[in-house]
This record gives sequence, structure tokens and C-alpha cells, in this order.
Amino acid sequence: MSVAGLKKQFYKASQLVSEKVGGAEGTKLDDDFKEMEKKVDLTSKAVTEVLTRTIEYLQPNPASRAKLTMLNTMSKIRGQVKNPGYPQSEGLLGESMIRYGKELGEDSNFGDALLDAGESMKRLAEVKDSLDIEVKQNFIDPLQNLCDKDLKEIQHHLKKLEGRRLDFDYKKKRQGKIPDEELRQAMEKFEESKEVAETSMHNLLETDIEQVSQLSALVDAQLDYHRQAVQILDELAEKLKRRMREASSRPKREYKPKPRETYDFGDTDQSNGGFSCNPTPKVSASSSFRSDKPSRASVRSIPPLDQPCCKALYDFEPENDGELGFKEGDVITLTNQIDENCIRMSQVGEPGCVLHAEHQRTETCGTVAGDKATPSITEGLGRAPASLLLLTWPGAEPQLRTRPMLQHIPVPAVPGSRYSSTALF
Repeated sequence: MSVAGLKKQFYKASQLVSEKVGGAEGTKLDDDFKEMEKKVDLTSKAVTEVLTRTIEYLQPNPASRAKLTMLNTMSKIRGQVKNPGYPQSEGLLGESMIRYGKELGEDSNFGDALLDAGESMKRLAEVKDSLDIEVKQNFIDPLQNLCDKDLKEIQHHLKKLEGRRLDFDYKKKRQGKIPDEELRQAMEKFEESKEVAETSMHNLLETDIEQVSQLSALVDAQLDYHRQAVQILDELAEKLKRRMREASSRPKREYKPKPRETYDFGDTDQSNGGFSCNPTPKVSASSSFRSDKPSRASVRSIPPLDQPCCKALYDFEPENDGELGFKEGDVITLTNQIDENCIRMSQVGEPGCVLHAEHQRTETCGTVAGDKATPSITEGLGRAPASLLLLTWPGAEPQLRTRPMLQHIPVPAVPGSRYSSTALF
């Protein structure tokens, strides 16, 4: 900077300090100029605020706006022509509806309705994109150009005018110490800057019809968007009403519960004391309780629910007439108690009875139902090895046969039975 330039900056600073601190009065501008300056300042604030709010109206999500700005900047750096668009909320909603509508399937009324609504939402998003483009071209860009050029130019002229006024006031205050020619040049420059600033402000205020036309373009774009949106929503509403009528006219499907599976509660030793989860096949009344096959792992059916029962621990092959034979694991029905030491039992229609030693009885529990007595249940047989005497039945003279080392095994009570029984075998 030259010496003259430094001196001019010094004059301006001195005059500004004297006005702000010392209360010196500077050259006053006329009221018309001040009024135009005030209107221009308000116009600048209005345009800046409206631009910001319009962008927020079109793109309400600040995070998405920031991401879009970054992507646009990267696209410019890479030289890409096409920039990514703003993710419209209608489009995101439509994608969600379509995804879950497809997952629900065509046999779902709600799924079909979601597909219809999702397609309509995506159409709304496309219309919203068109609104963004039209508003940007016909409203945002012209106003942004007004801020970048006309208003910026006026601010430059006003700033230059203020500098020349300070220079002129400083020299005028020192009149006599400064050459008259220098004072005259300062005054001419001040008047020139004032005229330029006044002209630019006048032109801006007189051509504000351009801003009105730009605002009208914004409203027209909104009207077009809302017309298309109303049309799309009307079509969607009609589709949904039609689907409601179709769904109402269809016969309702009644719910038919599936038959419950039955479970075998007999083999507690195979499930750590719990119930077996394997379904138990149904057995007819004429089916045998004993399997003819030698397999030890065969599944055996439970007896009728109104009879107490027991389970055999060992195989027994009858050697004489009237003896009851059974296999290991057979479930035997206890039909009656003959006396204190004899219990009648049956299997596959064969009668028989079992005799147990009196001295091993430790605890009994029994009930009487009608004219039938339930067997006395002996837990002593399960505490130690014992001899079990099988008695032929019927017979004139009972023949006793010994079956050593038979222990009792607990069998859970059958659900629905009125008996609480413990197995004797």
C-alpha cells in the first residue's frame, strides 16, 4: 500500500474514533437515502431467511441435508454430472410398506393393502422430487443469484460510500490545514459514491416485481404438487375401499383346532422322572397287552383308566395250567384283592393272582369303589430283594411257584383315573 493510501486509512480511523468515542457528528445523508437503505437491508434479510426456510421445507431432515451436501461436493470434485437426490420420507415409507407387503404374501388382505399404499407413497416421492427441482430452478436459484450479485453489489457500494464519507469529514474538519483541492476531491468522491449506491438501491427496489414472480412460481409448483398428490391419494383410497368390500364379502374361515396328541406317561425311568414326550398310539379294546416279539424295548399300552395297574420287571413263562404269563415291561391290570396276601390280576383276558409275604408289608394304601376293592399297595417289595409267590388261578388246590429277586417299580398315576397306584412288579 502506498503512502497516500496509508494516510487515507489513518484519516478514516481517526474520524470513526472521534464519532464513536468523542461524539463528533459526521455528514448526514438525506432521509430518502436512509429509507432506501433500510428497505434494501430488510430485503436482504428477507431473501436470506426465505431461502433457508424453503430448503428446510423441501428437505426437512438436517442430517440428510448435510449428507446430501457432502455427496454433492464429492461429486463435483470427481467431476460427476449426476448428483444424488434427497431421500424423500414418502419414498422411505413406501419402500417399507412394499417390503412387508411382499413378506405377508398375496393371501393377506393387509399385505395387499400395504403393496397398494407403498406404490402410492413411491409415486408421491417422485412428485415431491419434481417439486424440489421446479422450486430450485424457478425460486431458489433466482433468489440466490439476487443475494450473490445485486445485494452483494449494493453492500459494496454502501461500504465504499461510508469510507469516503469518513475521509471527507476528516478533511473537512481540518479545513485550512489541508489543501482545498484535496478537500474538493474528497467531496466529489463522496457524492459520486452516494449517487452510485442510491442508483443501485433504487433499481433493486423498483424491480421487486421479479421477486413477486419468483414467489408466484413457488406457489404454482406447490399447487401442481398437491394436485398430483390428491389424485394419487384419491386412487389409493378407492383401492383400499374396494379391498375392504371384497374382504367383507368373503366367507370367514373358521378355526378348527388340530386333535391333541396323547403321551405315554408310563416309562418314568427313561425320562429322569419326567413324562415321555413321544405320542402314544391308540390301542383298541381287543388289542393285547403283551407283545409276541422278544424285543425288550417294545412300547406297551396302558390299561383302562378305571383300573389300578402294575408293571413287570422280569419275564415269566407259565409252566402249569392257570398260571399267568407275562414279559418284562408288561402292564398288568389288578382286578381284585382275594385276601390279605393274595391279589387277583389279569392280562390279555387271563386271570391270575399274586401272593406276597406278610412280613414285608410296611405301608398300605387302598380304597373301595363300589363292590370292588383296590389292591393294597406294598412298598416293602421295593426296598429289598424278596420272593414273590405266583399262585395258579383258578384251581382246586393252589400250587405255589417261587419267582426270586422281583422288585417293585413305581408307575405314575394315569391322568383321569380315580386310583393312586404303585406297581408291584
